[in-house]
Amino acid sequence: MFDRINIHSSIPVYEQIEYQVRIALASGRLKAGDRLPSINTVTEQLGVNANTVVRAFQDLTYMGIVHGRRGMGTFILEDAAAKCRDAVREEIIGRFHEIISEAKASGMTAKEVKTCLDALYAAAPDADKLEAAVKSLIKGK
Repeated sequence: MFDRINIHSSIPVYEQIEYQVRIALASGRLKAGDRLPSINTVTEQLGVNANTVVRAFQDLTYMGIVHGRRGMGTFILEDAAAKCRDAVREEIIGRFHEIISEAKASGMTAKEVKTCLDALYAAAPDADKLEAAVKSLIKGK
């Protein structure tokens, strides 16, 4: 589940964990009542300190997305998917706005932006295809 976490990123790992849970809910890969992997499992999988995972799970609890049951695990709450779907879409649209503003300021045309977006969307999430698409776009091919 947490295969897209980058411990070398400038984004804190606990925030990446939270975001991956929210993305999984928004996409339907996680559903109400599903149990998240244990803190120990996530800690071992990612090679991070347990406090990092605890913080992510606590934040998800404060957001009203999960509920922990002592000795049983952490479970997805009933209305979490709808909450996440709206919030994730809003965040993505906000990032699009930033990127499109930068692209426009740098002189890219709407057609160039659309071509890039189409190529990247088609290549994702395959890392090799994505890398090839990025290289091709940078070279202008």
